[in-house]
Formats: sequence, structure tokens, C-alpha cells
Amino acid sequence: MSIQRCGWCSNDPLYMAYHDHEWGKASHDEAHLFEMLCLEGQQAGLSWITVLKKRDSYRQHFFQYNIAEIAQFSDLKLEQMLQDAGLIRHIGKLKAIRDNAIAWQHLKQQNIDVVDWLWGFVEHQSLDNDVADYRQAPAQTDLSLALSKALKKNGFKFIGPTTCYAFMQAVGMVNDHENHCAFKSN
Repeated sequence: MSIQRCGWCSNDPLYMAYHDHEWGKASHDEAHLFEMLCLEGQQAGLSWITVLKKRDSYRQHFFQYNIAEIAQFSDLKLEQMLQDAGLIRHIGKLKAIRDNAIAWQHLKQQNIDVVDWLWGFVEHQSLDNDVADYRQAPAQTDLSLALSKALKKNGFKFIGPTTCYAFMQAVGMVNDHENHCAFKSN
């Protein structure tokens, strides 16, 4: 008997592990939230499985470091990263990770708990949506639009409302597992 998963989840072991153990699970971990916000931006124009397959390289180049260190990356360092086929070789997307680290630091310098601030967009509770079929789930919502506007206002890059909604799904701010999915309530 096979496990029922969301219809978007292929039989790729990497995709299944992401779906089963991470997607839609509430995360309040600062490093994880920053990583996911940046990775969702890396996806722009690509499939999520492409990003997942490159995630280890992103972790090696960026996410093994703390946010303050990433904020210090030089343009030269980022340009050198373009040589690594393990990354999405788009200088704007790589610079966005550094710029997002700078923006994150600026919020913290204003005594804003960024994790708390992000979760405030859903009133600090995961929104459990009724999703019969993933194709019926929205690509963006009023909440993701508000989050996108607030992030842009604070200097974040590659964080449009669709990217923000994918981020909200990924970190469990919204639970869009399909109703039949075995992981709906996990």
C-alpha cells in the first residue's frame, strides 16, 4: 500500500523527502526561514525540483554561514560563484541572497524579531487550507501580496507575491497539503 501524497509530488526520492519532512511544516528557525525565502527566489522561472537538486551547493556557498556573514559577501565572491554549475548561474539571483541578508540584518538592527515579524502575517498560526487538488490552490493571496510589499519595502529582492506564497507554503505558514494527503495534519 503506497502513501498518499499531494499530486505535485513526483516519485523522485528528493522530492518525496522534501514533501514528507519539510513542506508545510511550521518552522520558526531563523536560518531555515532565511534559507527558504532565498531558495524560493532562486526558483523564479524554474521548477522547484531544480532548486532542490542544487540545495546542497547553496548550503555550501551560503547557508552554512550565518546571515551576518552572508551580508558581507563581495560582488567578486558572488561572481566567482557563477563558475559552480551546482548553483543557478544568475548573478541577480545570487546577489539577491546577499541583499536579503543585508535587509534581514537591517530589520534586526531596528530591534525587529524577523521570525516573529514574518509569522505575524498569519497571526502566528499556520493557516490550514481546504485543498482538494493542488491545481486549485492559489499561486498568491492577499497575505502573500502584503508580505511581498513589506519585504520589498525593507530591501528584499526576488520576493514577489507568488514567491512569497511558495515560501509561506514551504515553511508551514499555510498548509496546502491536499485533503487526501497523508501529511495534511503533520
